[in-house]
Amino acid sequence: MSDAVETPSDDEILPFQLDLSDIRGRVGRLDKTLNDILAQHAYPSIVETLVAEATTITALVGQTINLKWKLSLQIRGNGPIKLIATDYFAPTQEGEIGKLRAFASFNKSKLNLDEKNPFKQLGKGYFAVLIDQGPETEPYQGITPLNGDKLLKCAETYFAQSEQLPTRFSLSVGRSQTKNGKSSWRAGGIIIQKMPKGTEIKPDDNITSEDGLLSSSDLLVGDENENWNRVNFHLDTVEELELIGPHVSKTRLLNRLFHEEQPRIFQSQAVRFGCTCSPEKVQNTMSMYSSKDIEKMTTPTGIVTADCQFCGAHYIMDPATLGFDAKKYV
Repeated sequence: MSDAVETPSDDEILPFQLDLSDIRGRVGRLDKTLNDILAQHAYPSIVETLVAEATTITALVGQTINLKWKLSLQIRGNGPIKLIATDYFAPTQEGEIGKLRAFASFNKSKLNLDEKNPFKQLGKGYFAVLIDQGPETEPYQGITPLNGDKLLKCAETYFAQSEQLPTRFSLSVGRSQTKNGKSSWRAGGIIIQKMPKGTEIKPDDNITSEDGLLSSSDLLVGDENENWNRVNFHLDTVEELELIGPHVSKTRLLNRLFHEEQPRIFQSQAVRFGCTCSPEKVQNTMSMYSSKDIEKMTTPTGIVTADCQFCGAHYIMDPATLGFDAKKYV
């Protein structure tokens, strides 16, 4: 183990590396952050579960992006749940907090509230990862089909197919009862990834799955495959309560799972709920519309309103200031 000190806190992501097997990973837990995100909405439990899973995946992956970048997940389907969208905003400088937000779109009348696997409510669709590197850069986008029976399987397929990076997730989300009888959400997860070697796999090489999509096992040979299987065997022993915590610390959990793999732990990244919406951003979004379009959006009282899907913020605007031919006020 390294000398890095873990703070006794949830709502943070802890990076680690397994030197013996050349595998990196992150372990994370969400408590208040997840509850704050879900509190912005009033979703049925089956939708909240998917939002919680997507948010946890986003937090685990987002910790790796550069300062000032934004990572987004978009999961779209043709089922009752149409969209799960999450954003991770990296800190602007070292030591700051990463921000998370999420929302869902769904057809409430078609939801099967008795379905035990929320993933089935998505139907057919795609899993997309978008990375915004800032002004004057082209956003990166990678897309893979929805596959398997869990959201984490889609994320694993994305990394194998688009990044050619063997990846495994283990997640647990759920409600717990607090001492005062109130219900509270908690989530925990681990991601492991084989350190990249720079070797490119052709899309049609060694694919073993029936759907023609790459998996982690398609990307590894020899000792690499043996190391990967051994670490996955250790990860298979993790229990849900260990993932969610808080009674077992993240450092202690990593030591129990991977002590034979020479683990090193690095500085943790704190995360919180945070939305970046603002009147200026709403105006920028409206700048693509003509005055005729803005006129159609104007209410009988002579205003245009907009609501943030992530945090519910309500904006009231003067239509004269909106659109690409709006009046410019100094």
